[in-house]
This record gives sequence, C-alpha cells and structure tokens, in this order.
Amino acid sequence: MTPPAPVRVKVCGTTTVGDALLAAEAGADALGFIFAPGSKRRVTAQVAREAGLAVGPVVARVGVFLGQGLDEVLRTAEAARLSAVQLHGDLPDLYVREVARYHPVLRVLRPADLLADAGGQTLPGVTPMLDAPEPGGGVPLDWAALRGVFPPGAWLAGGLGPENVAGAIRTLRPAGVDAVSRLEARPGVKDPERVRAFVQGAKGA
Repeated sequence: MTPPAPVRVKVCGTTTVGDALLAAEAGADALGFIFAPGSKRRVTAQVAREAGLAVGPVVARVGVFLGQGLDEVLRTAEAARLSAVQLHGDLPDLYVREVARYHPVLRVLRPADLLADAGGQTLPGVTPMLDAPEPGGGVPLDWAALRGVFPPGAWLAGGLGPENVAGAIRTLRPAGVDAVSRLEARPGVKDPERVRAFVQGAKGA
C-alpha cells in the first residue's frame, strides 16, 4: 500500500526577508505574500521578489489576492516572480481560468461553498483551499462537520496553529495547510518558535 504524500506547509503573511528565511529554515514548503488591499500584512511585489530570491527556488512563493483586477494580478505575479496565485472572493470561473493559464491557482472556498458543491472546484490548474469566513481571524473551522464534503487534494486554512494543525490533518487529510495569525508575535511579524512548531506539527501528523 502506497503511503500518503506528506502534507505541504505554507507560512502566509510573510512581510520580510528575515521571516521568509525563518520559514524556509523551519521546513516550510511555501511562503504566502499578501497583496490584498487593506491587509495589515500587505507587501509590495519588490519585497516578495527579494524574499523569494533569498530562499531560493525550492520554496514556493504564493501571492494572495482579493477582488483585484485580472491585469493587476498577472502583473504583480510576474513582478514578484510568484510560483502560484491564491484567489479570495466571489470570482467568475472565467477570471479564475484566465489566471490559471499563467499560474497554478489556489482558489479559496468557504464551508458554505463546499456544502453547496459550488466554487469551481474542478477547474483545470485550480486547487481548492478551504478557509474560514474571516481569513486571518485565527478562528478554526469545525473540521469534523466538514469531513464528508472536504475535496480530495484540497488545502486547509483558517485558525490553524501549532496547537491544532496535527488534529486538523488527521481529520480532513488535506494536501496542504496554511497559517498566518497564530504564527505571529504581532500582525506581520512572525514568532520563530510558533513557526517552527507549526511546521513540525504538520509534518509529523
């Protein structure tokens, strides 16, 4: 029997080269850079590019966008040298397909989307990611209630941290996990111990 693939780990809300190096050294598979307007963790394409160059090509660089125009998303992804694009918001499938022509896409869904079997979960080049209704709020989902509708191969976010990531992985078997607020000393600044504990907990699950 083939063992399951190890879960991939994304440390999101990266704002500095130092925190990018911290996550990479802890064993993270991907870094998240937030470009969404109004976010306390928003960065420029230049910052994301510098951080990505610092960690090298082994660590993926994911840009997080919310309700931005297609041209802006594609320009930013190119300037920042992103590996993938994470899309939040109520977006038409045509928009998502166009982004996926150029970059792998993580499309963020809410529990209601899964229950309604909506959200374009089967679009080519698009991987679903389940997140809480209020991203970055640190409130976990009811994973047990979602066990029957969680898509195979999907990623999981929403209130994950060192204390609960192993339990979430055992319950839903996601392909990857993503965390922000529970890994911080304050918004935009990572807590090294919590980052290391989160990656270790996810990989050990």
